[in-house]
Amino acid sequence: MSFDPGMLHSNGHTAYANGTGPGIRETGVVEKLLTSYGFIQCSERQARLFFHCSQYNGNLQELKIGDDVEFEVSSDRRTGKPIAVKLLKIKPEVLPEERISGQVGPDVHAYPFTVLHGYIHPVVSSIPVHLDGKSAPGQVPTGSVCYERNGEVFYLTYSPDDVEGNLHLDTGDKVSFYMDTNKHTGAVSARNIQLVKKKQMRCQGVVCATKEAFGFIERADVVKEIFFHYSEFKGDLEALQAGDDVEFTIKDRNGKEVATEVRLLPQGTVIFEDISIEQFEGTVVKVIPKVPTKNQNDPLPGRISSRIGFNDKELPFGEKDTKSKVTLLEGDHIQFNISTDRRDKLERATNIDIFPDTFDFTKETREMGVIAAIRDGFGFIKCVDRDARMFFHFSEVLEESQLHISDEVEFTVVPVGPVYKLFTKDMLSAQRNHAVRIKKLPKGSVSFHTQSEQRFMGVVEKEVVGTNTKNASPTKTKEKEAEEGVIAYEDCGVKLTVPYHNKDLEGGGYPQVGDKVEFSINEVKRTGLQSAVSIRVLNRNASNAKRLLGFVATLKDNFGFIETANHDQEIFFHYSEMCGDLENLELGDTVEYTLSKGKGNKVSAEKVTKVAAVNGISEDVGATVTMGKVIRPLRSVDPSQTEYQGLIEVTEEGAPKGQNYPFGIMGMSNKADCLQKGELVKFHVCTVAQTGQKMACNVVPQRRAMVECVKDQFGFITYEVGESKKLFFHVKEVQDGLELQTGDEVEFSVVLNQRTGKCSACNVRRVSEGPKLVATPRPDRLVNRLKSITLDDASAPRLVIVRQPRGPDNSKGFNLERKTRQPGVID
Repeated sequence: MSFDPGMLHSNGHTAYANGTGPGIRETGVVEKLLTSYGFIQCSERQARLFFHCSQYNGNLQELKIGDDVEFEVSSDRRTGKPIAVKLLKIKPEVLPEERISGQVGPDVHAYPFTVLHGYIHPVVSSIPVHLDGKSAPGQVPTGSVCYERNGEVFYLTYSPDDVEGNLHLDTGDKVSFYMDTNKHTGAVSARNIQLVKKKQMRCQGVVCATKEAFGFIERADVVKEIFFHYSEFKGDLEALQAGDDVEFTIKDRNGKEVATEVRLLPQGTVIFEDISIEQFEGTVVKVIPKVPTKNQNDPLPGRISSRIGFNDKELPFGEKDTKSKVTLLEGDHIQFNISTDRRDKLERATNIDIFPDTFDFTKETREMGVIAAIRDGFGFIKCVDRDARMFFHFSEVLEESQLHISDEVEFTVVPVGPVYKLFTKDMLSAQRNHAVRIKKLPKGSVSFHTQSEQRFMGVVEKEVVGTNTKNASPTKTKEKEAEEGVIAYEDCGVKLTVPYHNKDLEGGGYPQVGDKVEFSINEVKRTGLQSAVSIRVLNRNASNAKRLLGFVATLKDNFGFIETANHDQEIFFHYSEMCGDLENLELGDTVEYTLSKGKGNKVSAEKVTKVAAVNGISEDVGATVTMGKVIRPLRSVDPSQTEYQGLIEVTEEGAPKGQNYPFGIMGMSNKADCLQKGELVKFHVCTVAQTGQKMACNVVPQRRAMVECVKDQFGFITYEVGESKKLFFHVKEVQDGLELQTGDEVEFSVVLNQRTGKCSACNVRRVSEGPKLVATPRPDRLVNRLKSITLDDASAPRLVIVRQPRGPDNSKGFNLERKTRQPGVID
């Protein structure tokens, strides 16, 4: 038998306009009885009906208050009120003396009510328990039990005195009882109630593991896990995952407890523990081993010692109780909260965080280094005191700071067990070191060397060979880097030598054999190796080859040309002869070099060194600005010509006809400008001090042309350069951030890409705006043609979409809604 909660909301009779239907019999109890009339309390509904004694079918002397009667409902002809007619007394049922099995009804509000013999009151309940354990004042706490007989369900009331053993019964509990009739009222109730079986309660928990067809739930009532099969889950199985809160019923199957009728609960419903708001300080006395032992079954193997109140307390903790994955060491000074398990009241430390001053407590050996490489989740540190790079995992970084290559760090070195062997190349090694507890340091904290304060004097015995590594193979590069220079010096009367590298030189010029130099000594902390640093050349050796000054005129892929000091020739040099950083070399830079002859008796520059800038041309510069025209460009612009220098013809009125002035790379105002034959320029005239030759200097081209078109990020200018009649420019080269339009007049410079040989415009400046474009109206013949076209016209032009458009953000279609065009209508 099962209890139907739906019966709680049934009113016990069919609702008609007058309270009942014609000819339907009702039951009730005689509440009041006088000489010729009385009143009946209805059993099926809350109503009190009048009746006349003439309507009673039987011996009126046997009718008394409390008798159960059956009647029909009619209406008073005079007043229209409902009255009871055709009364018939119901014979009392002989109650069985055997014990009956039943079930306790659901909880509702407590108030006294009566259940008559053979009939069911609409409200049923178990005895409610108030917060103080007592019933409401002036009310008798009652409940109800239900039982089934011949397919019908009957409800009986009971009071606490009717329950044996002073037990509290809950809704749904299975019970057995005897039926009893009140002699005064005739009401039937349950007595001598005995508990047969408590109702199976719903339990709560959290899914802690999911497998292929089953899972496990950590229970919220006891410290225990329980098995469940996916067939018992009531919901979307795809959405179920570890960590979900669930409720379930426990059943025994094959002698084992299993969870059934598993349902999801809102996240956060199940709470296992209470965490203290107050934070405590403590010391780690036992750490969690990185590699668990075979006999380790304790889920909380760590221990923290703390003084709480006036007592010393030792609290356990597990792997999930630390805020970060940073390795804890014995003696660490930490702060934490206390977690109390609601199930067994076990206390443990959680939210464990390391104090910054913990290194003063642990007395661990801290090392320093620089981040050398970063991978996905791990990296390597170049150590100050070790040869090998040290592995580290990102989880070991303190303060959750983001690390980058070249960051300076402090760390502790610990041996790593088999757990970390997947990160190492040597899989056979049982013990490797790795860095833990990594702390980021300010820039300048880490130094790999120590430098002497004393300055030494010495003489170069051997020059550095193979300093430039550009365009060289890796093998050759290593060989050249290995060949360092050597300086001989004396210290306390002892003759010593020390190696040096060109990167440690100060000032311009590279030392040669026999040059006298001043330097400091640098020692590597890790290896003790010494080298000369902060090297400054004091005196050049007079026997060395003569060093010449020049200016960089051309830079190609692997070589370049140097303009001589007289600005009349160019000297070839290969990048392998460049001493220093080639990336910083630009057109017009002053260099120092030595002449040599190679194959075919060709002259080239070697040992090219960038030096501090000097005046390219003598300061004897005229103040007059002269107008002219380029009749010959530099050889870098036109490699077919034999002369290096360019030539400018004076075009001003009154100037002697045919008066020309040569110019070189240093005579140009913009060294990157590519002057073409026939271009108009303005310039000054200067005199070269060494030769007395007059040359053009401060040459500025006078270029003006129209913008032919602009396409998004670039455009073209109508200007002839070589064989091309258009000159490319990028919008970034437009000054003042203006947006150029077709027809604008602009001034610009032309630059030559030394590696590709192509010219482009730079420093583009708008001089005047072009005419505004005006939309031309459609011709009349086209308008008439559009008006005459219909959709059925086979000769009408057709549009076929071959590819959908894409926007700049790679979106498809148009943002605006496209409307169908009506034939003959012009927007």
